[in-house]
Amino acid sequence: MLLLGIDLGSSSVKVSVIDGATGLALSTSSYPPSEMEISAPAPGWAEQDPEQWWKNFTLALSACLEPLGTKRKDIGAIGISYQMHGLVAVDRYKKVLRPSIIWCDSRAVEIGERAFDRLGKDFCLHHLLNSPGNFTASKLAWVKENEPSVYENIYKIMLPGDYLAMRLTDEIKTSFSGLSEGIFWDFMRNELSGELLDHYGISPDLLADAVPSFSRQGELTASVAAGLGLTPGIPVSYRAGDQPNNALSLNVLQPGEVATTAGTSGVIYGVTDITQFDPMSRINTFLHVNHTKRMTRLGVLLCINGTGILNSWLKRNTGAGLSYPEMNDLAAAVEPGSEGLFMLPFGNGAERMFRNKDIGASVYGLNFNIHKQGHLYRAAQESIAYSFRFGLEIMKETGINPSVIRAGESNMFLSKVFRDILSSLTSTVISLYNTDGSVGAARGAGIGCGFYRSESEAFSGLKVTRSSEPDQRLAMIYEEKYQEWLDILENQIYE
Repeated sequence: MLLLGIDLGSSSVKVSVIDGATGLALSTSSYPPSEMEISAPAPGWAEQDPEQWWKNFTLALSACLEPLGTKRKDIGAIGISYQMHGLVAVDRYKKVLRPSIIWCDSRAVEIGERAFDRLGKDFCLHHLLNSPGNFTASKLAWVKENEPSVYENIYKIMLPGDYLAMRLTDEIKTSFSGLSEGIFWDFMRNELSGELLDHYGISPDLLADAVPSFSRQGELTASVAAGLGLTPGIPVSYRAGDQPNNALSLNVLQPGEVATTAGTSGVIYGVTDITQFDPMSRINTFLHVNHTKRMTRLGVLLCINGTGILNSWLKRNTGAGLSYPEMNDLAAAVEPGSEGLFMLPFGNGAERMFRNKDIGASVYGLNFNIHKQGHLYRAAQESIAYSFRFGLEIMKETGINPSVIRAGESNMFLSKVFRDILSSLTSTVISLYNTDGSVGAARGAGIGCGFYRSESEAFSGLKVTRSSEPDQRLAMIYEEKYQEWLDILENQIYE
């Protein structure tokens, strides 16, 4: 059997087809070739058109299927990974009512803070394990308050991956993990939070019916199959937010295991069997993809909005046509510390680890007589590694203290400079694997449809491709530089 995985990101849609027996990717494609547009109609807003997601998916799929020829008929299941925390609202005819308010949009921060105060810190942290913050429930409340004509016409709300599944199957569903990432879930009662919905005045009827992440969740309709060049009736058998799915991709399913990624945003994601929370809601806890009533599996997530987006901004605005590998080469030619150049990479909306404060991105110590392109690129990678170290210190307070961090061979982790800095600065081994979000979603589909008899069978083809181990010389240099960066950060936060 072949398995199709879809990874709906905020920069592109990636599609992979893997051989279920070997786990090897037979074909992969993504679209668009440059980053998808994120619209910002007002400061702090971030929106995308769900119809554009669908168009980009169809173009990526077409390119992915072309080299397979008639083998495409062997595709037996579909898995979906998607950008988390977005809001998609449709009417009774399944038409989108407004652009999706995506993960890095910060317009609902104040609404979430009011809910945190009125519901009470003790209730929110013990029942929701999070502040309502800037998550999907608060975004829906923002629409209710500010766009009543839109709200009145909502039939169902969805997460981005739920929308893609709806287009494939004509069924509106979500996952239990998805409800928890939207902060709709009461962890103590193992059900929807009636208190949160009542506070916002939101009817539970607006929420889609929930299914397990691994399950048969609908079948590809005949009309859609004809348009896509696929066989009707293929089940969608897995869906998950991009970070739980990244963990799945890396076989991070058991307590103590940790995954990370550094695409547009950066994430450290650890699995635990202990129901816990951060008293300041700087990190967040959700149901992991393999959580069940009998087996507690929670994902503790720290998100840094501004990581790879800083690197891509530099590429667009200072790169003069350079590729990312060429930028990495220039960064590698600069001495550690970038000759006194520092950056704060936080220019992509409110940062949860700063308690939803948007401190923006900044450059410090720039000297026109010393610093060149390579200094900018190295300082960017150093600052992103510093932000990961800062976040990992927060996670250690909740018991997540890894010695090994797993990552896919993609995005910022393709840079040896970045890997070596992060490994040395955090005293962890960074292990890269031959996987990504779309391949992970394909494996998830194989688990959900029953093709794999066990999780271990699903990951038999997963292999370490390269590793970075702590370097004591770099660790000494970067510990000092990190403390300098930390002083700059704290002055910015508390000014």
